[in-house]
Amino acid sequence: MPSFPPVDEQLAYLRKGVAEIIRESELRERIENSRAIGKPMRVKAGFDPTAPDLHLGHTVLMRKLKHFQDMGHTVIFLIGDFTGLIGDPTGRSATRPPLSREQIDQNAETYKAQVFKILDRDKTEVRFNSEWLSRLGFEGFIRLAAKFTVSQMLEREDFHKRFDEEKPIAMHELLYPIAQGYDSVALEADVELGGTDQKFNLLIGRELQRHYGQPPQIVLTTPLLEGTDGVQKMSKSYGNYIGITEAPQEMFGKVMSISDELMWRYYELVTDVSLAEIERMKQQVASGEAHPMKLKQELGKRIVADFHSREAAEQAAQDWSRMFQKDETPEDLPVMSVRFEEVAAPNASTADGHVQVKLDKLLARTGLATSVSDGLRKVKQNAVKVDGELKTELVVAVKPGTEFTLRAGKKMVKVSVTG
Repeated sequence: MPSFPPVDEQLAYLRKGVAEIIRESELRERIENSRAIGKPMRVKAGFDPTAPDLHLGHTVLMRKLKHFQDMGHTVIFLIGDFTGLIGDPTGRSATRPPLSREQIDQNAETYKAQVFKILDRDKTEVRFNSEWLSRLGFEGFIRLAAKFTVSQMLEREDFHKRFDEEKPIAMHELLYPIAQGYDSVALEADVELGGTDQKFNLLIGRELQRHYGQPPQIVLTTPLLEGTDGVQKMSKSYGNYIGITEAPQEMFGKVMSISDELMWRYYELVTDVSLAEIERMKQQVASGEAHPMKLKQELGKRIVADFHSREAAEQAAQDWSRMFQKDETPEDLPVMSVRFEEVAAPNASTADGHVQVKLDKLLARTGLATSVSDGLRKVKQNAVKVDGELKTELVVAVKPGTEFTLRAGKKMVKVSVTG
């Protein structure tokens, strides 16, 4: 018979980084029952393979799955290869364009490879919801959809908003929450995890399980992780993401670019450090016993080690320290030639052989920013240096044909502005 930690110990660990539990009293009962009969709970989280790779924001749910796994429970990494064909309407102001079966299958393979950087391969069930949803057929879907009304679906915030704004809601989008809910029935889930934006879908799962005579699953939601800008949720479209397949130096540098305040959020959501230990570190910073920079370096090493190795994490930290704390410039730094008219400031003037250029345009042109607006954000975040000097103004004077070092956060290049 499996051995499980005490109930209170499990609950304390599982509450870490959680936004809401519906209902915690039921979770306690379910944990108590699993200990009494020696049977692990079945805990699922679904991921639609709509992109070929994952970023740190996706791993918040994976890490919470790991926490259940650490407590001895069965975790199910569910790949929504069928629901991915529908497209999750969560947070969408317009219908998501459908992916092809080939795209879904390719992305699913990369998900399978990446998830085991966090979860124990031997203790994880990997399932595909096409197993049961494909078998339902048209009649099965009609019977499933008959259990809900249109008004119930329109209670969902994003559907309601689009309806009020007279924006289209495709019929297949209304089926998405029902299909996701049926996953819980098929897997007989005790607990389902999801981001706070998934709450409606997760509650549909509870309702469907009641229809099928199953105990309703406990719903556990996790916050959406803010990206490196500390404002928007982590997303490739915002350029504020940390990809879990990125090189160690790249990952470490991005972690070091986050604010001291955001660091605590990352410790809570993307590490296994206990809440008690996080609180102790906060007190050390408040008393002056510990420096935030040192703790952020430790965070960076933890994250890099999770997805690469301890050795890679130590090397990345050393490289970052050499480049940024000691302000050394690597000898093999690439030189980029940029034409003046591409980066010229409006009404640019010249003096002493110098010309005026706009930093946001220069950052975008050299690839140190994903766009001009991203370049502007980096300047406002005090993340930009020219020849080691911090620049807080958008317009700077440079001498044409002369090389200078341009740095934005963790990245740097040598630049030559030509006429």
